[in-house]
Amino acid sequence: MHAAVLRRAAFAFGLLALSVAPAAAAPDTILNVSYDIGRELYAAVDTAFTADWKARTGADVTVNQSHAGTSKQARAILEGLEADVVTFNQELDVQVLADKGQLVAADWKSKFPNNASPYYSLPAFVVRSGNPKQVKSWDDLIRDDVKVVFPNPKTSGNARYTYLAAYAYALKTNNGDEAKADAFVKKLLANVPVFDTGGRGSTTTFVERGIGDVLVTFEAETAAVKKEYGADKVDVVVPPVSLLAEFPVAVVDKVADRRGSRELATAYLNWLYEPKGQELIASFNNRVQDPKIMEANKDRFPAVELLSVDDVFGGWKKANETHFASGGKLDQVFVGR
Repeated sequence: MHAAVLRRAAFAFGLLALSVAPAAAAPDTILNVSYDIGRELYAAVDTAFTADWKARTGADVTVNQSHAGTSKQARAILEGLEADVVTFNQELDVQVLADKGQLVAADWKSKFPNNASPYYSLPAFVVRSGNPKQVKSWDDLIRDDVKVVFPNPKTSGNARYTYLAAYAYALKTNNGDEAKADAFVKKLLANVPVFDTGGRGSTTTFVERGIGDVLVTFEAETAAVKKEYGADKVDVVVPPVSLLAEFPVAVVDKVADRRGSRELATAYLNWLYEPKGQELIASFNNRVQDPKIMEANKDRFPAVELLSVDDVFGGWKKANETHFASGGKLDQVFVGR
């Protein structure tokens, strides 16, 4: 047979083989890249979700976790960490995945309910047992006799909420005077002896190393700290005014589509909105979107006036440009640290 004919025959056979080859099986693992203090919550979520998935489909799946400060996590994904989903604690770190890497859909906030935030929290305080410094509100954090512990706002979404909560409180109590708000957060930052990169590191600094009088972190984490370390070691103080902290989620489209994991990744995030998911999340002291579950857990959550990034700062984009971009207010008040 002529060589050209043989080549054509071989090519045709190859196409036939491709046409009858079985489709690649969808992966049975996904990676959830999440915020620093979400380890215990998502360990419980993963166990419950995989059991539900097994009951519904008969398939065994595994959800792997990665936890760190969310800005650090976002950079890692941009540099190649193959996250199928992100469950972050701050919008900016999801948005950067859409803006810089086109890894997440531009309209990611519309892909899931409540602006893709299945639950929320707020910055609150952990103090030494008996509250010896009588810390009750944000004003107490700028006293000369009080040392405050929270992470670096340049690396931690948790800390950016603390910074913005303090700034919003200062604006509220000073009739919108930005100069006074600048001075307020500058004094607050000056009272921080150690800036860790993430919320869990700050918890360790405060509780295990014994540094500081007040730990500022999410309300959900304050309850976990008290439970882990004991009511004889720490108390929780929820200030009367704080800032709404939403926890956005997204499928990392480029990774999920390339790996074939979109169905599993989407189901995982949808599960967070289901009653089982909302009940589990609330049990970890996060405030959830389901009103019935919030009503059933109302004794767990003190009343608090929640300010919002949208109302006070004009949204995260404007807040980032004004406060967190290079040369912004954070850099200005961070001088000398």
